[in-house]
Amino acid sequence: MEWPRTVDDAVATQERLRTQVITTSAPGLRIDTAAGLDVGYRGDDAVVGVCVVFDATTLAVLDEVVVEDKTDFPYIPGLFAFREMPVLLRALDQVTVAPDLLVADGQGLAHPRRFGLACHLGVHTGIPSIGVAKNAMGGFEPPGHSRGSTSDLVMDGDDGDEVVGKALRTQDGVKPVFVSVGHKIDLDRACAEVLRLAPRYRLPETTRRADTLTRRVASSG
Repeated sequence: MEWPRTVDDAVATQERLRTQVITTSAPGLRIDTAAGLDVGYRGDDAVVGVCVVFDATTLAVLDEVVVEDKTDFPYIPGLFAFREMPVLLRALDQVTVAPDLLVADGQGLAHPRRFGLACHLGVHTGIPSIGVAKNAMGGFEPPGHSRGSTSDLVMDGDDGDEVVGKALRTQDGVKPVFVSVGHKIDLDRACAEVLRLAPRYRLPETTRRADTLTRRVASSG
């Protein structure tokens, strides 16, 4: 597919596609497999895309793919998807086990135009998707101490504060992660899936494994 070449075209693409985001879960949505997606960089224009597919119940790794590529889209906050999507889609195309859920290392609705990487991946592929970020995009009050505690993640909207995600405590006393809807899943279900994928550590296994692979490959050679 043709990707936008300019900032104005990229912003226009986000504005157009964000109307296609679905923020509800389909009745009976079943998630047996989940894919972690992440991108690493080697210098300014060399990118490494990773897709790791897990059994969502046992957390066994079912498949993983690493793809290296080049990007010429500039590094601009709010437009990271246009640097990262092409290599991630190539990696996703090569996995042999179809994921029921995409877990992006980044934002979904928690984005200035409510169309972060997780939304873009979900709308493009049609696969339910969520964003799990290490840092907040928006304001929040600290959630409770215990695993599973949440608080609203808010950003300025047309009618005042708008809830764009949740700060989620995945382990007792650890820093929260920030969960936002990407596509075809509701926020409560998204948080429940992140908890299922994070039985021991702060980050879900999808994110941990993908991050480890991107770091390893990006730092080699």
